[in-house]
Amino acid sequence: MTAAPAAVGDRHTDALVAGVADAGYAVAPSFLDAGVIAALRARVAELVADGALVPAAVGRGDGRALRADIRGDRIAWVDFDAPTRAERVVADALEALRVAFNRTLQLGLFEHEAHYARYAPGAGYARHVDRFRGDDARVLSFVLYLNAGWRAGDGGELRLETRAHGTVDVAPVGGTLVAFLADGTPHEVRPARRERVSLAGWLRRRAPPPRGRRPAQC
Repeated sequence: MTAAPAAVGDRHTDALVAGVADAGYAVAPSFLDAGVIAALRARVAELVADGALVPAAVGRGDGRALRADIRGDRIAWVDFDAPTRAERVVADALEALRVAFNRTLQLGLFEHEAHYARYAPGAGYARHVDRFRGDDARVLSFVLYLNAGWRAGDGGELRLETRAHGTVDVAPVGGTLVAFLADGTPHEVRPARRERVSLAGWLRRRAPPPRGRRPAQC
């Protein structure tokens, strides 16, 4: 099944919130200005040239490992403390989403984090969910595609297993943003015939204090 586009322009935020509330996911084409998307794509090219993208791992802690048979992208985390101009636009958009989701769905979202991801031709990411076992900090996942001139035969779809609409494939067309529940939406990245780049991350709850430590008092 092909995902139906969300509303555009000033209705982006409301459409994304409504879609996640109703179906567990939402898709917004042309989420950011084309100039911003081009600047983010250029930033990925700079990181590639600098050798700053590293192979992405799966798991965490003692279970963290490089598994190219599961996940084939290379990533670099976005430093939102020292953002580029385009990254600041992304940060502002994510903050607006955080406020809207909290206002409407009371999700307790506290912060965002994101990384650039580059998949070489033929690389993908096997079926998984984004929330770590025993850790509910990640609430909403998002992917913002940065690809130019993506065509139907290029592949590379994000395949979502949704509770409302079954299997949904989203083409990685530049400017499209996909948001979905981090725990309840198994998904995979299908291999593509060309390089595929995106900015992906999470809207998160505040991390709980370590066990045995009292939370700070206001």
